[in-house]
Amino acid sequence: MSEGEVFHEKQRLELCAIHALNNVLQERVFTKETADDICKRLAPQCVVNPHRSVLGTGNYDVNVIMAALQSRELAAVWWDKRRTVQSLCMSKVHGFILNVPSRVSLGIVSLPLRRRHWLAVRQVNGQYYNLDSKLKSPLCIGGEAELRTFLSEQLSQDVAEMLLVVQREVEEDGSWLNSDNPKK
Repeated sequence: MSEGEVFHEKQRLELCAIHALNNVLQERVFTKETADDICKRLAPQCVVNPHRSVLGTGNYDVNVIMAALQSRELAAVWWDKRRTVQSLCMSKVHGFILNVPSRVSLGIVSLPLRRRHWLAVRQVNGQYYNLDSKLKSPLCIGGEAELRTFLSEQLSQDVAEMLLVVQREVEEDGSWLNSDNPKK
């Protein structure tokens, strides 16, 4: 499959969480409206919703991502960075959603600020792709060995976090983790 055939939503407003969800699912499932509805369900009594930007431009939190995945019979498993990515059972993982530091820019000017950014990684036809919505096109990572290297590099950043996107039964039985590997 060529990179042109890999589904890839590009960055708009502060909607990286929605883009990461759609990119990991490889189809346009979620919109700003569906994410805003999830926010309302998560905090129905709040005038200022704590799960998104006050400005209404997005910037959704992990609770919105988790609820969105649950609506698709999927689950998000928080990855404990004290573990090695070698202990991941890749065949049980549907995809990855990472939260990483990202530079803030206005047009072509990069500001000395860093914010949090959601991005997706997913296997398509045997190759893993970085589906970061800030990229011009999907970036082929390669096979499983290259993916493990990529994930290790991403997680080496102090504030980077990773969610494993798995089927609900995989979350429940813990089969996303190789049982023959130690925790660290």
